[in-house]
Amino acid sequence: MSLRLSYRADPGNPWFSWQYVRDNSDTILSALGDHTWLTVRAVVIAALVGLPLAVVAYWVRPLAGPIVAFTGVLYTVPSLALFAFLAPYLGIGALTVLSVVVLYALLVIVRNAVAGLNQVPPEVREAAEGMGYGRWGRLLRIELPLALPGIVTGLRLATVSTVALVTVGVVVGRGGLGQLIFA
Repeated sequence: MSLRLSYRADPGNPWFSWQYVRDNSDTILSALGDHTWLTVRAVVIAALVGLPLAVVAYWVRPLAGPIVAFTGVLYTVPSLALFAFLAPYLGIGALTVLSVVVLYALLVIVRNAVAGLNQVPPEVREAAEGMGYGRWGRLLRIELPLALPGIVTGLRLATVSTVALVTVGVVVGRGGLGQLIFA
């Protein structure tokens, strides 16, 4: 996408110009929509992958360390390097950006969901078991609702970091608002 932006510096404020916003409102709104859509898709996909991983880590304690460590290792890889590594395989565009930001969001979602599930009091789990709840019933009706504050915190933090990281997606051609910065 080639952008032609109109810009005249505002003598009162060299960092921001309302004239620029007025002249380029269609371009800004289009980039904002693209940025928002990439962010929403990435967080939803990361939640759909991360929450089951957190449940597996919670249920099978020996896997908790490796799962959290693996997502942590993914998080330590610099974003530009990960874009450069995945671009030859996934191509230039939205799929590469989505893949990278989903991988980055996994750590935050998995870690917070596991922490939330681990904070469910043992006596609550025992009471649910005594009332006849099986593993799935206890998870869906007792543990997940009680872990919801931790899960929502993870989703919120993942959303914030994804909003920032989508901007860097401009290096592979889909950066939402990053397109404006780059132009």
